[in-house]
Amino acid sequence: MRAAKPTERFDDIPRRVKNEATIVLGQKKLLQRLLPGVMHALIFWGFLVLFPTIVMAMIAAVNREWSLPWLGSQGWFMALVDVFILCVLAGIALAVWIRKILRPARFDGSHLGEADLILGMIALVVLTLLGWHAARIAAGLNEWPASASFLSNALSNVIPAPRISERVFDWAHVLVILSFLVYLPYSKHLHIATAAVNVFFSRTRRRGRLEPLRFDLPDEELRLGVGTIGDLTWKEMVDSLSCTECGRCQDVCPAYATGKELSPKLVIMGIRDQLFAEGPNLLAGGELSPIVGNGVPEEMVWDCVTCGACVHECPVSIEHIDHIVDLRRDLVMMKSSFPQEAESMLRDVERVGNPWGKPQGDRASWAADLGVRVLEEGEEPPEVLYWVGCAAAYDERAREAAESTAKLLQHAGVDFAILGAREACTGDPARRMGNEYVFQAYAAQNVATLNEASVTKIVASCPHCLNSLANEYPDFGGRYEVMHHTQLLAELLREGRLAPVAGDEEITYHDSCYLARHNDVREEPRELVSAVGRPVEMPRNGKRTFCCGAGGAHMWMEERGAPINEERVREAAETGAETLAVACPFCTVMLDDGVRASGRQLRVVDVSTLLAERL
Repeated sequence: MRAAKPTERFDDIPRRVKNEATIVLGQKKLLQRLLPGVMHALIFWGFLVLFPTIVMAMIAAVNREWSLPWLGSQGWFMALVDVFILCVLAGIALAVWIRKILRPARFDGSHLGEADLILGMIALVVLTLLGWHAARIAAGLNEWPASASFLSNALSNVIPAPRISERVFDWAHVLVILSFLVYLPYSKHLHIATAAVNVFFSRTRRRGRLEPLRFDLPDEELRLGVGTIGDLTWKEMVDSLSCTECGRCQDVCPAYATGKELSPKLVIMGIRDQLFAEGPNLLAGGELSPIVGNGVPEEMVWDCVTCGACVHECPVSIEHIDHIVDLRRDLVMMKSSFPQEAESMLRDVERVGNPWGKPQGDRASWAADLGVRVLEEGEEPPEVLYWVGCAAAYDERAREAAESTAKLLQHAGVDFAILGAREACTGDPARRMGNEYVFQAYAAQNVATLNEASVTKIVASCPHCLNSLANEYPDFGGRYEVMHHTQLLAELLREGRLAPVAGDEEITYHDSCYLARHNDVREEPRELVSAVGRPVEMPRNGKRTFCCGAGGAHMWMEERGAPINEERVREAAETGAETLAVACPFCTVMLDDGVRASGRQLRVVDVSTLLAERL
């Protein structure tokens, strides 16, 4: 790891300490799934309590009369030990039931035999501990009141040759623990040593932000993504060593769910396996093999929609998107290798400033008849700059949301303007595709435009634009108050500046990944839906939403396997709602395509349009 590439992860210490308390000690992310979460928590918390007894056993192995001062004689602690021995055994039984009876699909590709061995060793640890305590009580060697150890005391009556059994159980306990420690670095349970470290150094800023590459470094320090294990940052190395193979990421991945090759779990496992295999070569300065095509199949790299479901579910805070985008960066910028259908998108973004390939002069044509102010150079900035985005400017279906938003802001008396031809693509599609250079060029250009215009507050209809402007542009000198149009509209609704007439139409709202999961905007769109109709939730909603299939530049890429958008449309239709409300232009296009392809009777419409229709 000291040979790995550097990355800055030593900021925001209070937040990192909080993550340790909630995610590691509190098992917060594991408990997102109650049954397996409880199973792991029982075992984890059990070993936190039982750790002093391991030390006691090692001391007693040297001399049976020795123990830890004070703690070894406390009845309350020994009662607690018996309680947590039962908790660990219950956790093991639950784990066996989940793995052998329920057999969830998320374990496909994991090392199940290894997991069984680990569970067996954990069971031996607590059973030998229980036998040792029972033998000490039977032999009269206990320093604590025997009655406190309700379980050990009950078993002490059936212990043969207590003084000999005490030695056997003590040494068996110590040897099982030492064997476990020897085996640990070679197994998936290495996460016992690395997970807490990985959680501490996980990202504390918004999940939608990608770490920028630096192009101003000397050639020998320049890093253009990840081609070999020598290009990994130390955080990416710790990520790979922390994978528990639980498959939660795989279980929620929309690409995997629709029959594509991608499994976020297998990406991390592939990187880890290559890291172990070629680690000696890295340290010796030898030849290293490409990760893509060896540890990770190339198809997996391009299947990802960067929705972040994997990162949200991961109990040890692995950052799967960073790994996949870094692999893409190397393929695109170093090898010029990427899906052919994405070539025109990258070319159009670079050439004319938008992925649709349309003239910049047409950006404000949608607003020509609405009387929307176009902010010219040298003019006073408005209270709010409306960042329209490429989709709403150039796509017919997405344009309706921009028109509705403009009408609503005018109706509420908001002082706003647009940049028109001076607005360019934020660079999001190019960045997620792996072309960091193009993204940074547009980030610098847009930041210069916004700063020159003295803009301080921005509202964006596109969650991808919102994410870039709010979370990624600060890395390039662009610091603004950025909000989504649903946030501003909900604010105006609360203030009484918008007064829609409520209807009884059933509406199901689709959470955009870049809005709900990456930027935690979940309640405001629902406020708008509730103001105009009767909301009906889909099973996968909020931060656990299911992607529309457009993210990660997939709006412009061919899809293998079953279409993600059709799977989401199926889920929406099964709610019985007449309308599928969205708050993202990409989702509008993708889900409308899904409705047409599936032949379902469902209207796909932005929440701003629903609100405008009900004024």
